[in-house]
Amino acid sequence: MKLHNLLIAISIFIFISCGSTSKTNQSELATTDLTQVDFLKDYTIENAEYGAQTSVVVKDGFRIMETNAVPNHKTGDFPNPGNPNTISAQKRSYKIPIEPKLSGDSRWAREVGVALNGIKFEPETAERFTCESGEVYRIEAVQELVDMGLDNNNAHVQPTGAYHYHGVPIGLVGELDPSEDLVLVGFALDGFPISYSISGKYKPSFQLSQTLRTGDACSYNNPHQSMDKILKGTRPDGTFVSDWDYIKGHGQLDECNGIEIDGQYTYIVTIEYPFL
Repeated sequence: MKLHNLLIAISIFIFISCGSTSKTNQSELATTDLTQVDFLKDYTIENAEYGAQTSVVVKDGFRIMETNAVPNHKTGDFPNPGNPNTISAQKRSYKIPIEPKLSGDSRWAREVGVALNGIKFEPETAERFTCESGEVYRIEAVQELVDMGLDNNNAHVQPTGAYHYHGVPIGLVGELDPSEDLVLVGFALDGFPISYSISGKYKPSFQLSQTLRTGDACSYNNPHQSMDKILKGTRPDGTFVSDWDYIKGHGQLDECNGIEIDGQYTYIVTIEYPFL
């Protein structure tokens, strides 16, 4: 009986020890559960499955991010027919003010901000249609004329291997806490938050232009795609940046796709143009 009781005691000890080890492992992996992270404070994201590593420290009035810019969620297949590049780790640093102030002016930026997981946000693309008559049409990332190789996260890869978002970061949003309609997804480089509305209740103030395009003998070329197109007399359909007009008050959002909510200005990433 004494031996039997001893074996039971040992079994219980082993069971409790294994349980304790399991909890320790869960704690070590806690950064993969983004629903438990306070992104306004210091935090670290590490995901061994995807190789993502991002750390943020709030110090001396700045939010300082160090990241390898590898996504912490599933992506599409790269390379693909529209995007011949492969995702690779980067070495990126961001120093973002935590008390930003509105300037009252809007300015175009090639890279507008960074997501919570270290993936950069970029509006538009570097792709262009150029016309012999002098017009240059900047191509939107989210359109149907040119295959940009975007995945389900509205993202693709630059020749440097940098994965980046051109619209709503679906995979990231799915990892965050959806307890409220407005979900923080990142920060603009000027310091203001970038959010996503699950209900989509905040609408942009852009609409398709009614002015027909101009441009004869227009062409687009890159190493894996090329096409010629006569744009003169065609109607804007959202393929190009110039297809859109900002109409103040048309929606809730301003020219920068931002809005003040409860005294806090935030940019909104939307499923409609301008996306970012």
